[in-house]
Amino acid sequence: MPSKTIPEPWLSFLREIDALTGDEVQLHCLGGFVVTVVYGSERSTSDIDALTLVRHPPGLFHQAGIGSNLYKRHGLYLDPVGIATLPENYEDRLEEIFSGTFDHLRLFALDPYDIALSKIERNADIDRQDVIYLARVVPLDLEILKLRYHDELRVYLGNPAREDLTLKLWTEMIEEERSS
Repeated sequence: MPSKTIPEPWLSFLREIDALTGDEVQLHCLGGFVVTVVYGSERSTSDIDALTLVRHPPGLFHQAGIGSNLYKRHGLYLDPVGIATLPENYEDRLEEIFSGTFDHLRLFALDPYDIALSKIERNADIDRQDVIYLARVVPLDLEILKLRYHDELRVYLGNPAREDLTLKLWTEMIEEERSS
């Protein structure tokens, strides 16, 4: 179940971003921020991965990015994600998080299946840990994960045969986790 409150220092960081903007700004968030702040994983992260496909005010990622004054104050930053292979209909499943907390800033999280599938190409250790975590706390339905992979993502992948193996590995890891 997604968290209803934003812990510090995230709240202060996001309030400062909100104050920088004069118009509504939407951030489509994925990655470690969603896994930790929204779903409660204990792992650490210091950035918000935000899709750049969504229009943002000029300079937002510079003002709140790594090395910015906000970063120096909070140790957190916005990380622009320009290239990400996501399931075809991810926008239909976005969930607004922390609604009404800010004046101009609206945060949207990818749903947990889309977050997991966004990690399939990289498949780093942290990605596998996040997928297992989401499988446990959501819990992920493996049939939905497989169906979404085949129906909405596989055709867009650069090396689908490799990602087929990754999905098989993830399925086995999740099944093993659930049986222990």
